[in-house]
Amino acid sequence: MASEHGGESTLTVVVAFVANLLIAIAKSAAAVLTGSASMLAEAVHSWADAGNEVFLLVADKRSRRPADADHPMGFGREAYVWSMFAAIGLFAVGAGVSVVHGIQELVHPEPAENLGIAYAVLGVAFVLEGISFLQAVRQARAGARASRQDVLDHVVGTSDPTLRAVVAEDAAALVGLVVAFAGVLAHQLTGSAVPDAVGSIVIGVLLGVVAVVLIDRNRRFLVGEVKRPEVRDAALRALLALPDVDRVTYLRLEFVGPRSVYLVAAVDLTGDDVESSVALRLDVIERHVVAHPAVAGAVLTVSAPGEPALSPSSPS
Repeated sequence: MASEHGGESTLTVVVAFVANLLIAIAKSAAAVLTGSASMLAEAVHSWADAGNEVFLLVADKRSRRPADADHPMGFGREAYVWSMFAAIGLFAVGAGVSVVHGIQELVHPEPAENLGIAYAVLGVAFVLEGISFLQAVRQARAGARASRQDVLDHVVGTSDPTLRAVVAEDAAALVGLVVAFAGVLAHQLTGSAVPDAVGSIVIGVLLGVVAVVLIDRNRRFLVGEVKRPEVRDAALRALLALPDVDRVTYLRLEFVGPRSVYLVAAVDLTGDDVESSVALRLDVIERHVVAHPAVAGAVLTVSAPGEPALSPSSPS
């Protein structure tokens, strides 16, 4: 199951990369031919997105390397490191260049020409970005159904940073195209470069907001924060379903990569075995837990007498 999701994420990123590369080339040509500030901002946006997809492909590949003696929990967190690089690049290149160029255009406005080219490129770009966005949403819907969430909650909370990045970037790209169209149209109707320059600034601010959100989400997973009650409930139910487990009194889950958690739990075993037998039973349970593709590692201990039992917070 994990490998299937990983393959789907790779496909989503590849589709986004091809779309953004084609769009970036077309927008760059249109920006040169028209002199539109909004078109230049959109060209920078698409080049930044295409570069980010390279980071995301690296993230996907490196995070799926198998565990070794020096990395017993695998390399899953590399996904968040490389996705963080992609988000920082989006902020520095996409947002920074767009805002700076928009301000320069306000100070030193220049007329735009051949705006029909801009409209044609924006239309083609909208179609290509839409294809990429639909692929990302299709993957997000499948994950949302599996985790019984709505699509937006799944995208925001998913442990897969590549899916979140592609959905966010494609959504921002579609909004940016609408803003660029409005800026170019206003420039044509008024003869003033101000709306075009403002469009460039708005696109830059939009990219900055998306980048900050992505940076924050990757930071949270890098420091090991887990806030998804449905993940905790699923793990708790799975432990309680084991025939040797009577109660669970402590449970700690931490994401160590996309769709991969490390589990620490204190359990009360059935019966009243001697210490040596308890150790063997715990070892068997640990092996059973780690056999699940979503569990990178597990440590189980015996519950202290009198510890209250945990129970799932939501119905199954």
